Amino acid sequence: MSRADATKARILQAATDEFATHGIAGARVDRIAKAAAANKNLIYIYFCSKDQLFDAVFDAHVTHGLDSVPFTPDDLPEYAGRIFDYCQKRPEVIRLATWHRLERGDSHDRDPAVAAPARHAKLEALAVAQREGGIGTGFSPAALLTFVLSIALAWNPTNATGMPASTIEAESIDDRRRAIVAAVRRLL
Repeated sequence: MSRADATKARILQAATDEFATHGIAGARVDRIAKAAAANKNLIYIYFCSKDQLFDAVFDAHVTHGLDSVPFTPDDLPEYAGRIFDYCQKRPEVIRLATWHRLERGDSHDRDPAVAAPARHAKLEALAVAQREGGIGTGFSPAALLTFVLSIALAWNPTNATGMPASTIEAESIDDRRRAIVAAVRRLL
């Protein structure tokens, strides 16, 4: 790894922490530079602006990260379980996605044909599975994908309805995963 690549990697890691904690508006390039042990000007040389740096962080952790979870339209319950597992190991993904939605608007309202290619591929795979009878047709592919992801992320720390379990009803991570898989199974 070259020195420039190592510096970019440190900047991206520091920016990930900063954006996950403070969002786009609250993030400070000075703090990112200090945490990355990099010159502030290098951030602008490599990424042009704070917004473009956020886009690079979002793309690396949310877009590519979630796309690394194998999508199985014929086994959506287990897909939801894998999404839950991924986000448990990488809580910054949920925080980054939440900041993106809050500060940039929800991209899920756009036409699927112009949405991210990976989302479009998932919607197409669901449509094929529905046509072939592998899954029910009670919901459109877009609604079905939205419901599956919502269930998978029900216990994320930014979900207002995902209330933390009280000490009386403490659930383990495994209990929550089993509940997610069962809920998606019932949805289908």
